[in-house]
Amino acid sequence: MKTPVYRPTRAFLSLLLLLTTLGVAAQSKEQLVVPLSAPGKPGLLKVKTVNGSITVVGYAGKDVLIDASAKGRNDDDDDDDQDRPRNGLKRVSGNANFDVTAEENDNRVTVKSSSWQQPVNLTIKVPQRFALQLSTVNDGDIVVENVSGELEVSNVNGDVVLRQVGGSAVANTVNGAIKATFKTVTGGAPMAFSTVNGQVDVTLPASTKAALKLKSDQGDVYSDFDLTAEKAPAPVKRTVQNGVYRLNADGWTYGKLNGGGAEIMMKSLMGDIFIRRAK
Repeated sequence: MKTPVYRPTRAFLSLLLLLTTLGVAAQSKEQLVVPLSAPGKPGLLKVKTVNGSITVVGYAGKDVLIDASAKGRNDDDDDDDQDRPRNGLKRVSGNANFDVTAEENDNRVTVKSSSWQQPVNLTIKVPQRFALQLSTVNDGDIVVENVSGELEVSNVNGDVVLRQVGGSAVANTVNGAIKATFKTVTGGAPMAFSTVNGQVDVTLPASTKAALKLKSDQGDVYSDFDLTAEKAPAPVKRTVQNGVYRLNADGWTYGKLNGGGAEIMMKSLMGDIFIRRAK
């Protein structure tokens, strides 16, 4: 398939795919090539979708490459029933209808997918020095690899995975785990990692200076850093509503890495927290 290449300074790119294939609809893929206004300089990628996964990988190129593919029924490992014949008949075709748009302006690239019924998996390559703002809701994880910058990642029903990233990060999900491995961190930049149902597992360079703020309601906190954790007195909140008096104590555990620094917050309601030192 021929790859479309666009060269305007301010680009608005739209990809509307209607895929009808024989048995392999989920594997069909299209690509957008988005040139940057200032190649070689840091940029910002914003991706917002509702259904589907987002994978962003840093590479040595100068353009932003967007691969979009429809997530088919056979993509779910636990959905083996979809491969079985229906009343003696085997499905031989399927429709994958989705819309992906990308807009570039002054090294800021905004990608949106307006597909509500058909999950779309996005795999995007960006120059290694790039800030990211990524969000999805259902049917997929968010994975970032080999990117350095300010990273903001939000999921609802899926994991957040950051591999060999640099800079700073704010990552959250609801039903999923958070796993992050940093090769470098930006000194003085606060970070936060939070989930409701899942573990928080963060690996930091051994020299990282940080003030830790930790809380796991139904789990434990583990670390191989040489740190002393202190349980701060839980502040008590007193409220009165409709004649009902309530006391609520909400405690956090605090600790310092290498004498302290910017705050790193980690929170999970139903999972353990791991703070690892990079080897």
